[in-house]
Amino acid sequence: MKIYETKDIRNVGIVGHGHCGKTSVVAGLLYAAGATTRLTRVDEGNTVTDFDEEEIARKLTISTGIAAAEWQKCKINLLDTPGFNMFVHDARTALIAADSAIVVVDAVCGVEPGTERMWQTAAEYNLPRCIVVNKLDRDRASFGRTMESIRARFGPDAVPIQLPLGKEKDFRGVIDLIRMKAFVYTSDGDGKGKEIEIPAEYADAAREGHERLVEAVAAGKDELMEEFFADGTLPEEHVISGLDEEMREVRIFPVLCLSGLHDIGSDWLLNLIVEAFPSPSDRPPYKIALAGNELERTYSDTLPAAAFVFKTTADPFAGRISFFKVLSGIIRNDAHMFISGKGSEERLAHIGAPLGKTLLPVTELHAGDIGAVAKLKDTLTGDTLTEKSSPVAFPSIHVPEPSIAFAVEAKSRGDEDKMGNALHKLLEEDLALRFFRDPQTKEFLVAGSGQQHVEIAVSRLKKRYGVDVTLKAPKVPYRETIRGIADVQGRHKKQTGGHGQFGDCWIRMEPLPRGGNFEFSNGTFGGSIPRNFIPAIEKGIIETAERGFLAGFPMVDFKVTVYDGSYHDVDSSELAFKMAARKAFRAGMATAKPSILEPVMNVEIHAPVEFAGDLMGDLNTRRGRISGMDTEGATQILRAQVPMSEMLAYQSDLTSMTQGRASFSMEFDHYDFVPGPQAEKIIAAAKAARGGEEESEDD
Repeated sequence: MKIYETKDIRNVGIVGHGHCGKTSVVAGLLYAAGATTRLTRVDEGNTVTDFDEEEIARKLTISTGIAAAEWQKCKINLLDTPGFNMFVHDARTALIAADSAIVVVDAVCGVEPGTERMWQTAAEYNLPRCIVVNKLDRDRASFGRTMESIRARFGPDAVPIQLPLGKEKDFRGVIDLIRMKAFVYTSDGDGKGKEIEIPAEYADAAREGHERLVEAVAAGKDELMEEFFADGTLPEEHVISGLDEEMREVRIFPVLCLSGLHDIGSDWLLNLIVEAFPSPSDRPPYKIALAGNELERTYSDTLPAAAFVFKTTADPFAGRISFFKVLSGIIRNDAHMFISGKGSEERLAHIGAPLGKTLLPVTELHAGDIGAVAKLKDTLTGDTLTEKSSPVAFPSIHVPEPSIAFAVEAKSRGDEDKMGNALHKLLEEDLALRFFRDPQTKEFLVAGSGQQHVEIAVSRLKKRYGVDVTLKAPKVPYRETIRGIADVQGRHKKQTGGHGQFGDCWIRMEPLPRGGNFEFSNGTFGGSIPRNFIPAIEKGIIETAERGFLAGFPMVDFKVTVYDGSYHDVDSSELAFKMAARKAFRAGMATAKPSILEPVMNVEIHAPVEFAGDLMGDLNTRRGRISGMDTEGATQILRAQVPMSEMLAYQSDLTSMTQGRASFSMEFDHYDFVPGPQAEKIIAAAKAARGGEEESEDD
């Protein structure tokens, strides 16, 4: 691939709801630009950007695919992002490297929750963007209905610059509302439309659309508005220049018509990208840290070389592949760079321009360009590569916390030996995955954004690294506590041959507020218990509390005060007082109203408004308490507090309730008492797990 200067580079994120056809749009753009020799299809599993075996099998985008194309002496880096909520973290990260966005909308479904979510993300990053109405060749596709949905969600600044020629299966081309020409595409063509006059039956609609477009462009500039009022219209060249300028200023959002599957309209979208989308040098300055100070920089070849790694993948053959955006300077083959903040050196051998899983070799990359390099030793996603003399740092990537966790068990000893190393390789690739051991349940947990997210990670473990594991719902980390006060004695006396064992203590147990954990106090006086035996009493209480009383869960939020006791000059020992403390603890628990505590989660659900009633009813059945509601466009946001035990299978239930159109996140908030009937079930299950045997006392 040729070398391109910053002004001739376009970095474009393709975003939208899952299954809206983003990957098909990218496939059409690559074919029309000549980057591929034939039009690839998602259902055939041969698209350039969905090349991962899991993506092919599931027919959905799991992680951002990147492909470069050349059009009209410009290089276009296309970032095909995931659309489903459980992978949205990857899409957000990809947009950090983008300078503009194409928002794809399904002509059958209209604007969906994922579309709105990514629109808001693009707005947060202040990205210029256009809207592409895709799948206009599908049954029940409607450009008019889709435009109503777009205007309702995104406002009047979304303005069509094209109309579809034909509808549903007869969709065959586009009408250009700027130049007032029509373009027809044939199945045996090369992805470029043939110019014709606008058919008579579309003349009125085209004229009305042209007038609305001219008015919208004129409204964005005072000088254009004056010209419009004076002449009643604007010349073609002023419409084009005004549209380009206002789009880059994020004040107008052109709407185009497309069929990615049949490559209708791809060439016009490529033209818009080159003519109206900004190059990196057109974008506002970005922020970096240098020697502890925050600075602003623009993309420039004259500054010291620096690159930000925004994505990492693991290739079975090439190893770790790092995708980066050049922040400044020129990065050349065999460059030696340093990882900012780590100090370790990396050699960038064989840099390339990504075309899906293929890296097209290049000798150098200029500021603002996107490239990839294999086999960096220490570089991870979020790292900044810099020259040693200028150790700048790009802001770190924020990844939301996982919403669901599963226990993972290796199927064999060999799998167990390999599991940790293989999972850590997946963690390098996917920042939203977590792998850790629960200190209470002793289970290894894999956490992610959703059930499918975790299942994909497990599938990759087996296919890539030969590690076979099973997933199961994690144990809920219940706790035990007390609600009452108890004054009890613990007395341990044992006489065998020689020295005996004697320890005697009186303790008071009382509850603490939630989060109080454990407090121990020595209230003895007069030497009733020698001071050197007090730590043994505390240790006996702690060890016994960790094993629980009702169901074997750790005890929390209680205070123990030892206030009296007795000892024997010869037979008393630390062990004897430790055993006495254990007996006192058990006696106290029997009378201090022991109870089970459960973790309660803060849950936030994003769903279409029409599902709000059903979702609230479902949360009530899960013992949830609604804490707030908001509406953003057609999306209802529900906030609730729900016990963790009721949320273990929520992902699949939510999908079935909302036809896959809702998403949720949750995080731990606090512990609360388990109601009586549920507590009895938990205690019975714990006894059954122990074989029905009660813990024996230490004597």
